[in-house]
Amino acid sequence: MASVKARIAISALRLAGKLSLSAAQRIGRILGTLSGWFPTRAKMVTTANINLCFPELPEDERQRLIRSSLRHFGQTFMEIPLMWEWPVEKCLGLIREIEGIELVDQAIADGRGVVLLAPHLGNWELIGIYFSSRYQMAALYSPPQVAEFENYMIRVRERAGSTLVRGDRRGLVKIVDILKGGGIAGILPDQSPDKKSGYAYGPFFGHNVRTMTLASKLVARSGAASFTAYAERLKDGQGFRIIVRPAEPGLASEDPIAAVTALNRSVELCVRETPEQYQWEYKRFRHLTPGEVNPYSPNKRCK
Repeated sequence: MASVKARIAISALRLAGKLSLSAAQRIGRILGTLSGWFPTRAKMVTTANINLCFPELPEDERQRLIRSSLRHFGQTFMEIPLMWEWPVEKCLGLIREIEGIELVDQAIADGRGVVLLAPHLGNWELIGIYFSSRYQMAALYSPPQVAEFENYMIRVRERAGSTLVRGDRRGLVKIVDILKGGGIAGILPDQSPDKKSGYAYGPFFGHNVRTMTLASKLVARSGAASFTAYAERLKDGQGFRIIVRPAEPGLASEDPIAAVTALNRSVELCVRETPEQYQWEYKRFRHLTPGEVNPYSPNKRCK
């Protein structure tokens, strides 16, 4: 049954991958609008997150941000098949502007590796395509449960030159070697780690949330430079603008709380530049400091 579901999912991705960018985004906006009309999970989580992170905004502004976020979430959902199925050059052709890439070039010219923090903002799949087509790059990933879908995902994500590495001990050793060799390691820094992974609690939009320590350990062990990067969605199907920023100081601190504070601050600064394009539909705050009220289930406490 799992194999059948995987084949259906892959077929659906290939079919959606035949769309143009404008068509995919138009469908995505419709799906996002519809999800805001009904009590969907996406609407519930988005509302909780935005209320939690932007209490200073008037109610009508928060509601506008919620609706806009859902429309962008729909567009991201419909863009993923394009990023996975289109030829690499066609995907790269969607990039209209690149800001800050000289910072990465300089770090590599200086003989340093780069830890690239790519939050769930805008189109993060395009970030992977761009950097893996330009540099030696490896990206950490968590394998899906279905092997057939994992094979498909690895194939489409590696087609631009990236190497996908599992986030286990062997994978981390490989990532450190790549960084010491002047390569790039791509990490999605705003995922909520489980208790088996290294983590600490640090502020994100004013709330202490469980945060990975992996990025800071990689920087500390390899001496790599660290940057954030995201692909901002432009209006009316015009494409994307890639923005690279230096990560906040303190990311490589030996103090795990200081390190994750710098990591979360780096992500937050990116999100505040274009908050409607962040994936507020993800339960980022489900692991607040133990004992705090769970924002998605107010009758429960975080563990």
